[in-house]
Amino acid sequence: MTPSLITRLCTIALKPGVSATTQLITTRRICRAIAEQLEVIRSERRALRRQAGKLKAFLPFTRQAIAELEEQAREHQEATRSGAWSALAGFGQSLMFDREGLAQALGFDQVCDLLGVNPVHRQQPGADGDTSLRGVAYLSQLEDSADRKSNEWGAGGPLYRACHAAMIQFIRECPEDQLPDPFAPGAPFGPKLPPVLSIVSK
Repeated sequence: MTPSLITRLCTIALKPGVSATTQLITTRRICRAIAEQLEVIRSERRALRRQAGKLKAFLPFTRQAIAELEEQAREHQEATRSGAWSALAGFGQSLMFDREGLAQALGFDQVCDLLGVNPVHRQQPGADGDTSLRGVAYLSQLEDSADRKSNEWGAGGPLYRACHAAMIQFIRECPEDQLPDPFAPGAPFGPKLPPVLSIVSK
């Protein structure tokens, strides 16, 4: 997808009086286009690394060529990649907080319809305790729920990828003292807290 098409989609989404349905559809389409662009860059970088890997059989004669290819892979379209990733994270942050109030304006069933959530899977967000846009797209990962999901880290629908990028950005930029300690007592990797006991009188 060309940047001009992304710009046109942004223009549509930002028109005054545009419906919440149109906003969600255009946001999802923009996130899909950005995620596809990032995937293309990633696969091109992977191809360069594969070329470098093939040359390792001829070491030490190919040491310089391997270093050049690995440098090329690191720098390949870096400006485009970092710009696209920041834009995706920005959309993700907006979706996580639902600043436009799309979930409330649309209602749970219409959000599920627009995100391609299978009717069979629609009870999961309620069971997970979050029926917001963040809950459906990111926490429950139900966007396009009928499609086969990849087990690869960060893989998912376009809104999931946007929210995932926002979470990565938050973790990178948040001051260390403000992040929760995952190894604290009661935390996911910490020691379990003793059960809370109470006296029951008959």
